[in-house]
Amino acid sequence: MYLLGYDIGSSSVKVCLVEAESGKIVASDFYPKQEMEIIALKPGWAEQNPSDWWENLKKAHQSVMQQSGVRGEDIKAIGITWQMHGLVLVDKDKNVLRPSIIWCDSRAVPYGEKAFEAIGEERSLSHLLNSPGNFTASKLAWVKEHEPHIYEKIDKLMLPGDYIAMKLSDEIVMTIEGLSEGIFWDFQTKSLSNDILAHYGIPESFFPEIKPIFGYQGEVSASAAKELGLKQGTPISYRAGDQPNNALSLNVFNPGEVASTAGTSGVVYGVSDKLEYDPLSRVNTFAHVNYTKELTRLGILLCINGTGILNSWLKRNLALEGLSYNDMNNLAAQSPVGSKGISIIPFGNGAERVLENKDVNCSIHGINFNIHDKRDILRAAQEGIVFSYQYGMEVMREMGMNIHLIRAGHANMFLSPIFAQSLATISGATIELFDTDGAAGAARGAGMGIGYYKSNNEAFASLEKLAVVEPETNKKQAYAEAYEVWKSHLNQ
Repeated sequence: MYLLGYDIGSSSVKVCLVEAESGKIVASDFYPKQEMEIIALKPGWAEQNPSDWWENLKKAHQSVMQQSGVRGEDIKAIGITWQMHGLVLVDKDKNVLRPSIIWCDSRAVPYGEKAFEAIGEERSLSHLLNSPGNFTASKLAWVKEHEPHIYEKIDKLMLPGDYIAMKLSDEIVMTIEGLSEGIFWDFQTKSLSNDILAHYGIPESFFPEIKPIFGYQGEVSASAAKELGLKQGTPISYRAGDQPNNALSLNVFNPGEVASTAGTSGVVYGVSDKLEYDPLSRVNTFAHVNYTKELTRLGILLCINGTGILNSWLKRNLALEGLSYNDMNNLAAQSPVGSKGISIIPFGNGAERVLENKDVNCSIHGINFNIHDKRDILRAAQEGIVFSYQYGMEVMREMGMNIHLIRAGHANMFLSPIFAQSLATISGATIELFDTDGAAGAARGAGMGIGYYKSNNEAFASLEKLAVVEPETNKKQAYAEAYEVWKSHLNQ
């Protein structure tokens, strides 16, 4: 018996096949092998075509089926995770009306600011746990004003994972987690937010049926079964946005537990059982995967847009042709803590929530042509990302989060010893690195959704811890001094 997980990222689509009894990954792959195109027609814009997600999913899926030799009828459930906050719009015939406005698009910031003021800051934060900001609801408001010919054709709105589920099942449904990440959910009334719908003039008919995060959400249609080589009727039994799902992948379900990722963007995500929010809305609070109307389980999310994308930008543009990321890490290790005085502000990927939606861009400070070289710049980039994490974690601690242990997948920036060690030392937290990823987590979530696993601990019993990174106390002062220099440049 096997479980299938789909992870719809902005860089690639990953597919993972898990053997249910052992919990082991049988096969996985991703597509495309180069990063997926992000369409940016204007500064601050970011769009992708949903059809590209589906085509890339099919290619990665085909590879996984060929690698494993598993028959489609032996796959008993499907789980889906996705890049959060994207907006997908379809007409009554389920045709996509425009490219998806994805998570790092910042055009809707002014709409969220106006809504925050009109609804009232205290009411917005206490009911939505966030300001409307640059999230899905505000993106829809932009479409309504600038593309009325599109808006009038809308039958349903979705998030990226809902679109993939629609392609699999020919049904459109959502979850409370999805509604909360779009800032459509009122945590006080435990229903769609009347404040958001009234302010933006969004009809309730745009929203599909709400289904549980774990449980029956639809089944593979005859046409999708034929395209993918699956059995018609295979249930879709779990879905969640990438950061709640990443926490699930690391078995982070309970209050006080913390997960992190460091891919294109970077995240620290802590679970709480209280309706908490940051008064300045610099970090976000969403429904966690085990949230229900009866059980308060929330994810407090710090997101840094300019994380791995800074590292990949340097790789492409700093005359580093032929070097791998591991080579770059080795070069960076030749520079000391503090990068000989260079500071890099890594916020070059649109408006940053932790900076109250300011778009400050990336900047490099302190270069001396006589003493610095690419080794110092490469280290300063990783330290700058780490310092941006610390900056946000200070806000999370103000909200009462006790961050002493961070779980992360051994992937992306966490493959860099400098990054992991710097983060552990500046934060004072022990970091545990595991062999898992979002697609594998979605597959195990699907097993929970059909009741094969009776609990999260059973589902993740086989989770393998690969490494533990402890803070280096003898370097804490050096990192603290470099952080203060970094903050002084940010504050300027």
